Amino acid sequence: QVQLVESGGGLVQAGGSLRLSCAASGGIFRLYTMGWYLQAPGKQREFVATVTSGGTTSYTDSVKCRFTISRDNAKKTVYLQMNDLKPEDTAVYFCMGALDRTYWGQGTQVTVSS
Repeated sequence: QVQLVESGGGLVQAGGSLRLSCAASGGIFRLYTMGWYLQAPGKQREFVATVTSGGTTSYTDSVKCRFTISRDNAKKTVYLQMNDLKPEDTAVYFCMGALDRTYWGQGTQVTVSS
């Protein structure tokens, strides 16, 4: 059973930066595709970014050139570096791990003030 625990969310002004972390336990972390999704109030969960076991990254268009996903297999942790944050980035951010099935963390709130 894989468990994912996010941290690093908070309140930041527009133009600021945050780094989210997701620590995994259980499973063989290096085999998993890891990712980040967000859910804004009243909306469905949306894809933000993923990184495969081989290190290939993918981003939704709205965060390209602002967000960077990375992973440290030795620490069993995936990161999301978020720069030039905008009020529309405000959401709960969820960590995702996928191999034979998909696992989710509990989410961390990111609030960007204008």
